[in-house]
Amino acid sequence: MGNIITGIQQIGIGVSNFREAWNWYIQNFHMNVKIFEEEAVAELMLPHTEGKTRKRIACLAINMEGGGGFEVWQHTGKEPTPRQDQLLAGELGINYGKMKTRNIQGAYDDLKEKGVELLGSINTNPAGENHFFARDPYKNIFEFVETQASFKHENPNGGTYGAIIGVENMDESLPVYQDILEYDQVVFDKTGTFDDLKSLPGGNEAFRRVLLRHSQPKKGAFSPLLGQTEIELIEAKDRKPSGVFEGRIWGDPGFIHLCFDIQSMEKMRNRCEKKGFPFTVDSQKDNPTFDMGEAAGSFSYIQTPEGTLIEFVETHKVPVVKKWKWHVNLKNRDPQKELPRFMLKALGMNKVKKV
Repeated sequence: MGNIITGIQQIGIGVSNFREAWNWYIQNFHMNVKIFEEEAVAELMLPHTEGKTRKRIACLAINMEGGGGFEVWQHTGKEPTPRQDQLLAGELGINYGKMKTRNIQGAYDDLKEKGVELLGSINTNPAGENHFFARDPYKNIFEFVETQASFKHENPNGGTYGAIIGVENMDESLPVYQDILEYDQVVFDKTGTFDDLKSLPGGNEAFRRVLLRHSQPKKGAFSPLLGQTEIELIEAKDRKPSGVFEGRIWGDPGFIHLCFDIQSMEKMRNRCEKKGFPFTVDSQKDNPTFDMGEAAGSFSYIQTPEGTLIEFVETHKVPVVKKWKWHVNLKNRDPQKELPRFMLKALGMNKVKKV
């Protein structure tokens, strides 16, 4: 299997109040480096927005400690529709975002001092690795995972490390994550009840849990910043789960997608078609480069058996230091060659204290 994926670019988070939510993530999760902010119409997402174009405002923000970013996303052409109940562990789709930290106790203490709601204490997963859960004011739950890989020692926690995703049938969903997304290493595959999940809504029930990682480091322009990632799939055994976005649409409040930075949209398109998961959205059909204001590239989506939306982005242009109008063009570079570290560190000059 050829390596196409560079890493997780971002996790999408639908919100009801764009600036309030982004400011909360800046102050509490250190997602304070603005890559882009744009108001536009989501014209290509019709398969996932009831066949209607949708006005929205969105940003991509990263954390210089390393890891993927947040795409904070709000419907502006309609009233965002929040869940009416609490999401239970194992519901179908993205349950929880994973965040990285090289100091689990330091991250826990930092959030506690800020008054962030912590669900239980630091615990260990079935592999004996430290983690804990925290909830934002918008009912989204994040798992903080200890890993020593970081880009710049700057914050108590880094950015997106992956996700915990509820599946209906583990054996049907696994091929997408293993064969398409290249998570070829099984860290554990356990079934039962788990002490480290009992602080979560519905977490005291029985589950099958499979933790997946890439066996080899990823290569690409942004790989030193994005770093290694992991996905945990969780299958509820005591009840029939419902979809995370049942009765709602993409972009409504909650975790809306997981986005991967890739090296070749053509190769990924071919891979997905061969595996039986053709693109549901493909920006390259009509336009080789999709302009996102301060950034540009191509994007596509697939939908997994359990309903999770996976986005792929092939980046063509990205702002390095916007006030200097310094952009980097990636179209003619070796896709496996890392950008110089001084250039990646320069992204930190786009830091904001408030938006």
